[in-house]
Amino acid sequence: MLQNALPAFGLLLIMVVLAVVLKRMRHHLPRPGGQEGPALRTLSSLSLGPHQRMVTVQVGEGADSVCLVLGVTPGSVQTLHSMALPTDPTPLASPGSAPGPFAARLAQLTKARHGSR
Repeated sequence: MLQNALPAFGLLLIMVVLAVVLKRMRHHLPRPGGQEGPALRTLSSLSLGPHQRMVTVQVGEGADSVCLVLGVTPGSVQTLHSMALPTDPTPLASPGSAPGPFAARLAQLTKARHGSR
């Protein structure tokens, strides 16, 4: 009977030693959730339907930062638009202040389009 139990105890001892070694090595391996690469920050998210979203993400920091507009569905992620972010963000205009450069350019384009009709 001892002759049959000896291999079972040997196998059990090998499994315990292997479990202890793997547990100690786990602390030295890189974590799968660790962030490697540029910093990502979600700026906004908009639901377009039950399974579709539009997400705005900032990739990188400082002068190298880029803003991506992504279309997200259960089966894919597609880049819809990308642009560089300004290094010095301008404050948002109050309702009573003068129009900013975007508003002025939009008004100019709108006048040009309506004026050509």
